[in-house]
Amino acid sequence: MTRLSHIWIIAAKDLRLFSRDRTALFFNLLFPFLFVALFGSILSGFGSEDPRLELHIATQEEQGSLSHLLARAIETDDVSELDPGEPVIVWDKDYSEALRTVTDGTSEGFLAFPDGFTEGISRGYGTRIEVVTDPDATYLRAALTSMAEAIAYQFGLQQVVRGSITSLMMESWLEPPVDAARIAAELPDYLALQGGAPMRPSLVEYEVEEVGRVEAEEPADYVVPGYLVMFVFMAAASSAEMIVRERRNHTLERLLAASVRRESIVLGTFMGMAAKALVQIVVFWTAGILIFNMRLGQSPGAVILLSLLMAVMSAAFAIMLATLARTERSAASIATVTSLVFAALGGCWWPLFITPRWMQFLAKATPHGWATTGFNKLILFSAEPSAVIPEMLALTAFAVAFGVVAVVRFRTSAV
Repeated sequence: MTRLSHIWIIAAKDLRLFSRDRTALFFNLLFPFLFVALFGSILSGFGSEDPRLELHIATQEEQGSLSHLLARAIETDDVSELDPGEPVIVWDKDYSEALRTVTDGTSEGFLAFPDGFTEGISRGYGTRIEVVTDPDATYLRAALTSMAEAIAYQFGLQQVVRGSITSLMMESWLEPPVDAARIAAELPDYLALQGGAPMRPSLVEYEVEEVGRVEAEEPADYVVPGYLVMFVFMAAASSAEMIVRERRNHTLERLLAASVRRESIVLGTFMGMAAKALVQIVVFWTAGILIFNMRLGQSPGAVILLSLLMAVMSAAFAIMLATLARTERSAASIATVTSLVFAALGGCWWPLFITPRWMQFLAKATPHGWATTGFNKLILFSAEPSAVIPEMLALTAFAVAFGVVAVVRFRTSAV
């Protein structure tokens, strides 16, 4: 019973000192949200909605040609009338200007009807459709190629239908007795067909099927967890300086003289640091939900459990650091450098899954990498709790490793 009271008194003392330190309260509770607001605005474009595909067409033929009629027919008149995800067709009236924009990098590419396109269609000896794109515009080139193939298919279909109609009409006209009046009545329609007039209002039809459309994500969904991991760890690590100070000014020795056991000092200090981390976690999640409109995914309980493991691991690291550092200055320096390096490698400043593979591999050597990966799974991808078991086990392993070193090397004397 006495040991429990000692543990509680030491933990309460650390928490009381923290609550009275206005500078610590600002930098540990309020200052992080300046980063959240700043980087949330910077990363607001990440994971946004799919942009509407814009396909450009141009022609080298003169006004009144078949390609002009076709461009006018398929050009998008009113974007607001399109279904979500349906591409916008833009007619670039000046072919030379369209080509120049691709050359200077302003545009990625366009579909072009070459000079002689109308004559090749009307005379039946064939023509071509050109796709002009930047070498790196892979997706746009695929879309324009599909568009060109659709147009070629429609014209090819018309050629087959026109040939069949021609054969039928010629057979009917030549069957005796020859009816000159009927030929005269049907000949204008036949000539119009031969002239390449479209057989229906549009030669190209689009059918858009959406499969897994990308929805806009709230930046806070990945910014707040990252900075929670960073600042909870940084605050705990910075507390190592306090332990070193108490060891150097003989506070810990006086506790031993007052019949407080070494284990009680270690556990009480650990509980005080974990309590401070829990206060930070509550503030982070509350502000994230109420102010930054973030969500906790389908498993809020798993998010809370992962947060608790992060607090335990951070407190264990702080005590371990205090046992390794000999002076307050060295403890503060190591805490700052370690916190920043782990934050950068562990994906606290940006989503880890968008970084190169080598960086994702290095992140596994840090507790931050496991923590941010777990939060991303739960919050961004709405994973089940079972999906973050590896991350929880990794944080537990880090906490145990740090705790073992802390208990073994903990010193109450500066000597």
